[in-house]
Amino acid sequence: MLDYILKNGTVIDGTGRAGVRADVAIRGGKIAGIGQFDAAQARVCVDAAGKTVTPGFLDIHRHADAAAFRPGFGRAELRQGLTTIINGNCGLSVAPCGEEYRTQILHYLDPVTGALPETVGVQSMEAYLTALEKQPLPLNLGMLVGGGTLRASVSGFGSAPLTADAMKLLHRRMEQALSDGALGVSLGLGYAPECFYTTDELIKVLRPLAGGDVVVTVHMRQEGDRVVESLREMLHVAETLRVPLEVSHLKSIGKRNWGRCTPEMLHLLENARQTGLDAACDMYPYTRGSTQLIHILPPECQNAPLEQLSQNLRDPAYRAQVRRRMEHDSDFENISLLSGWENVYVTSAAKEHNAWLLGMSVARAAQEAGRDPFDLIFDLLADENCTASMIDAVASDDDLEQVLACPFSSIISDSTYPDTGLLHPRVYGSFVRMIETYVNQKKLLPLEEAVRKMTSLPASRLRLTGKGVLQPGADADICVFAPLALHECGTYTDPAREAAGMDYVFVGGRPAIARGEWTEERAGRVLRR
Repeated sequence: MLDYILKNGTVIDGTGRAGVRADVAIRGGKIAGIGQFDAAQARVCVDAAGKTVTPGFLDIHRHADAAAFRPGFGRAELRQGLTTIINGNCGLSVAPCGEEYRTQILHYLDPVTGALPETVGVQSMEAYLTALEKQPLPLNLGMLVGGGTLRASVSGFGSAPLTADAMKLLHRRMEQALSDGALGVSLGLGYAPECFYTTDELIKVLRPLAGGDVVVTVHMRQEGDRVVESLREMLHVAETLRVPLEVSHLKSIGKRNWGRCTPEMLHLLENARQTGLDAACDMYPYTRGSTQLIHILPPECQNAPLEQLSQNLRDPAYRAQVRRRMEHDSDFENISLLSGWENVYVTSAAKEHNAWLLGMSVARAAQEAGRDPFDLIFDLLADENCTASMIDAVASDDDLEQVLACPFSSIISDSTYPDTGLLHPRVYGSFVRMIETYVNQKKLLPLEEAVRKMTSLPASRLRLTGKGVLQPGADADICVFAPLALHECGTYTDPAREAAGMDYVFVGGRPAIARGEWTEERAGRVLRR
């Protein structure tokens, strides 16, 4: 007896092939077959006539490491068709923290991941994944091990090169995290402490991966004036070590770089692929990003714990020095100079007296307060112990569409989960937005290709077997929807609104969404390498 038959839908299998009219049979959490089935063969028959049936969507770039333990987690993800998400990106995984620097690491991650329950062990990847497995999960979750967390766990946030002993300990912790089940290694070269590596040091750090199949994902050293140079660096690293490379959220920040850097980077990636390098990229379907507000500062500001940075930002001489750098220099991702204060929005602040800033651009907030924008931001960071976050308008529509249309780019969200303030609407609607805006409205891609970029392509990047395709034997993670009914409901000013239009979302063969309603089924599992 079959568990479910999805009857008479248009099946888009995730490979990019054209959709076909067929039934999909589910039994024991797997796809039992695709073809024609009698409704009487199943306990439940779902009428999918007039609907599209696809694999469940995969987001291989999220930051829900801590949010996975929050009440209600999964609703925003499932409503947009996500059945699998991968956390620990940008070098910023919550594990393995070790013991000595745990407090500093979790403090640094707070604007990105939010706070983690104290009962969750993060001294090792095994401790974290075991805690996650004790949770009833509404969807599938996997983890990357963050290179930034690895470095901070052995030497803190200082800028000094790793000692030989620290390098050996980092290697042991990286290899153990992979043995524990991490799906790959993520780098955050735009963040402390990885921003302090030289290229040669980075190659030494990743040496244990050489010649293997463990994917390295990277938030590059720069996405602004030196973004092409940063991509060349990572291609050199990947070629030297012969490792698979996934370039995270490929974009060009700053108007002077629009229309110039992105085409060059896509060309570089295509050339590398033609020489045999396993390299690809991904991007979210928005021109605005979101991260820690301290990311506007020069990287050397972060060579100490955030408590020390908060103290430094109260020192007039230190502020003057940082301001001079931010007003003139381009040797770092200088967002205030590249994009302007009018395009940097404060989106989280823990203290009530700072709540008036939420959703405002720094330029407008400074004008309303009658203050200089640099002083306003330095005071805010110091007052909030450097845990505020931002949304920044950085990319161009034309560049974005080039990346989204590129055949080797996956669709991601890069969702961050601070505990307070306004989340980016991508948390709630990225994958619905991709279809609604770029398939239905702009006709940038056919639906079959967009689905491939959200299913089989990202699954193949992280070697997730049984995911991302509709075929017999694959996991029964499935979406049923009418493409024209999909709608992103959230906005930048009102983001916390779940997407609309998913009729059914199956996770492990059980409906987490049925007839458009949340069922509270918990059939997700932790994916280990």
